[in-house]
Amino acid sequence: MLAWRRFLRAHALVTRRLESDLLAEQRLPLASYDVLVQLVEAPQRRLRMSELAERVLLSRSGLTRLVDRLEREGLVRREACDSDARGLFTVLTDDGLARLREASPVHLRGVAAHAVGRLDEDEAAALAGLLGRMLADDPLAEPADVTPAG
Repeated sequence: MLAWRRFLRAHALVTRRLESDLLAEQRLPLASYDVLVQLVEAPQRRLRMSELAERVLLSRSGLTRLVDRLEREGLVRREACDSDARGLFTVLTDDGLARLREASPVHLRGVAAHAVGRLDEDEAAALAGLLGRMLADDPLAEPADVTPAG
């Protein structure tokens, strides 16, 4: 249980610090940054709302409110899905891409300062391996993110 509690505490602490850095320097909440990252990494810079909700770990209603705000700011737009009249895509705009590029150095600096930069190379590799094993059953995990169990 000690490992589990420390994992949860470390996640909460690092997340709060990353949020604080992004808000202070870019006035961009971490959840908004995460949406922009998910979209830039997606084919055609777009995802169905249901896929985006799974990737950012928000409820659909929470994501809808967030996407509403990002759309008002011109960072994303919604597009109808041709194959499903009820479906919607969230698409990263050029302004959203520019905003992400502005915020990325702050985020990357924070990840280094508050998380992986506190580990040496061997520790970081070991942590990546352990977390990869935890992600082995996650359908959203990239193959490079998952270390085979065993």
